[in-house]
Amino acid sequence: MTQTLEKNVTSTLKDSLKQVFGYTQFRGNQETIIKNILSGKNTFVIMPTGAGKSLCYQLPAVTMGGTAIVISPLIALMKNQVDQLNALGVNAQFLNSTLSKAEITKVKKETLNGEVKLLYVAPESLTKEENIAFLKNSNISFVAIDEAHCISEWGHDFRPEYRKIKTIIDLIGNFPIIALTATATPKVQTDIQKNLQMEEADIFMSSFNRPNLHYEVKPKMNTRKQLIRFIKHHKGKSGIVYCLSRKKVEEIAELLKVNDIKALPYHAGLDAEIRVHNQDAFLNEDADVIVATIAFGMGIDKPDVRFVIHYDTPKSLEGYYQETGRAGRDGLEGHCLMFYSPNDILKLEKFNKDKSVTERENARYLLGEMSSYAESSVCRRRQLLHYFGERYKDALCNESGGCDNCHIPKEKTFDAKEKLLLVLHAAKETGQRFNAEHLADVIRGVANEYAVSYGHTQLSIFGKGKDDEQKHWVSVVRQALLYDFLEKDVDNIGILKMSDRGEKFLQRPAPITFAKDHDYENTESEEDDPDAGAQQTRSYDQVLFDLLKGLRRKVAKQMSLPPYVIFQDPSLEEMATTYPLTMEELSQINGVGLSKARKFGKQFIDLVAKYVEENDIETASDVVIKSMVNKSKIKIFIIQQIDLKVDLEEICQSKGVGMNEVIEEIEHICYSGTKLNLDYYINQIMDEDRQQDIFDYFMGAETDNIALALETMGEEEYSEEELRLMRIKFLSDVAL
Repeated sequence: MTQTLEKNVTSTLKDSLKQVFGYTQFRGNQETIIKNILSGKNTFVIMPTGAGKSLCYQLPAVTMGGTAIVISPLIALMKNQVDQLNALGVNAQFLNSTLSKAEITKVKKETLNGEVKLLYVAPESLTKEENIAFLKNSNISFVAIDEAHCISEWGHDFRPEYRKIKTIIDLIGNFPIIALTATATPKVQTDIQKNLQMEEADIFMSSFNRPNLHYEVKPKMNTRKQLIRFIKHHKGKSGIVYCLSRKKVEEIAELLKVNDIKALPYHAGLDAEIRVHNQDAFLNEDADVIVATIAFGMGIDKPDVRFVIHYDTPKSLEGYYQETGRAGRDGLEGHCLMFYSPNDILKLEKFNKDKSVTERENARYLLGEMSSYAESSVCRRRQLLHYFGERYKDALCNESGGCDNCHIPKEKTFDAKEKLLLVLHAAKETGQRFNAEHLADVIRGVANEYAVSYGHTQLSIFGKGKDDEQKHWVSVVRQALLYDFLEKDVDNIGILKMSDRGEKFLQRPAPITFAKDHDYENTESEEDDPDAGAQQTRSYDQVLFDLLKGLRRKVAKQMSLPPYVIFQDPSLEEMATTYPLTMEELSQINGVGLSKARKFGKQFIDLVAKYVEENDIETASDVVIKSMVNKSKIKIFIIQQIDLKVDLEEICQSKGVGMNEVIEEIEHICYSGTKLNLDYYINQIMDEDRQQDIFDYFMGAETDNIALALETMGEEEYSEEELRLMRIKFLSDVAL
């Protein structure tokens, strides 16, 4: 461009920026990117969520003649951006499966007439022959591919339809392409460019650092209580809670509502109208919290989201980074909290079992990076930036939004000089073509098939670190990578090579300190399961728990009842965690309920109160977690039907569920403190002597575990269904 033309373009762009979008100046590389598109060049933009990617194609679309095609995978994002552009006076439309035939006809007519400046299209819609024919006859200015990481099989949200985009574009015509993504590792960047045949494209990469965000990872223990406590601490602020499944989304949204938090669910399984309503309620501040699935993602452009919580572990660091990036888009505070358990990683690995070998390996690698991030004690900001190929130069990130790891105590570190030398020698001696796990195996002296076939058992380094566990050595390898002693092979995923810094360290070793990983092994695997108490972790006050157990034994002896009838161990553990000081607080404990609290609770409350006072303990009584029990329609229905003495078979038929599911719901109701009288049904299926035998068993048993009851009483004599029904009767009669 000539100098005069450059000035005219700059002036026109700034006028449009102010008049249409209301901004007085560009951010970062926006102006350069926009001019690149205007000059007809292919453009590749890698810019964090919240840094202004959308403007990079929206502004040139407004200033150029014709219609810009925007390919986006998220229907929610399309609607959100179209609504915003229409509010600014820009004619933007979308073409996807949510439109009726009449609406599609209207959109196409306006586009052909040159009235539409931006047309958002789902990749699935783009492949339809009628749409290809329609676009061929339209005046297209350029094509923008949003969420371009979906192209790459190495990306966190791979979409096969995205691999076909370049072929479809070529069928429509020859247009400049702008590809945009918030998350792309060097490997993914290369893959995107190759697929779109735009290796020559000008690349604009912004820093991945979001300095206003605070990163934190907590173990999954008493997760629901931690969640409620956190959100109530941020009362009135907007936030997003991500869950792994649609079912969990519904459960957590209901839990939050029951606890007086304005929350709504959002996932692909909801009716389109409900999704739109919930999204609008969140945007308009009629709801404070949206609970959404990780897999579906969100398409919500809301600048003042103050926190993003991952209730379940995400599938990849790219996904995690993108989702946390929805916090603090206005540059103000944003808290990113993730609850982590190795069990989440195991669940996610099971989801991949039906995929192809390549897809399984890719997914396994991404999950490995995710668990490494969660378990590492290294600065989380450093880890995230390193993953995307960017160096974080500061020693700590406290001056930015901060992270939990930048406050680790000295005892969480160790002198790593000798161990780093072993890792570097291992990388060199194995030919710099293996991953972290294999290097750890060689150092530990594990003679697996790889070590044997490659002759690594004969190396001088083999077995030098046999006294430390695999996880420890993998951590040392990863920290060597984080601090640039090793580097990734971009062309071969997972492979580690020596860096210049590593070579220098081998020649002139110097003292260096690494961090010990967090231990998340003892996190809970299931929540709110009356039979899963033994699996819960010791996140409670052990001293108080022992005192409560002693009191339970004393009360049980006085009343001639088995101790578990008074309160089960999981209930005591929860008391030793939340320190209930009132009858209402005690009744909120799982497995207690108001009836049981009134019957047995006073002595336990007195004991807790005395313990709290003597030990000067600050309780969490300001956060009383209300149970969702009896809130679900099926539970209310079952209680009503039992009150009417309706046979359980009829209840099953009316709800289209099996007997096992109905009994399970009844057990939850009973364990939560609601007394149910099943005598009318039990008397039909069991005679009095049979009932008495089972009743006597539970009266003398140390536990109400059904598997043990079956083993003791004989599976041939009694069915599991009979024992479960009698357990309900027993607990209702003597405990409620």
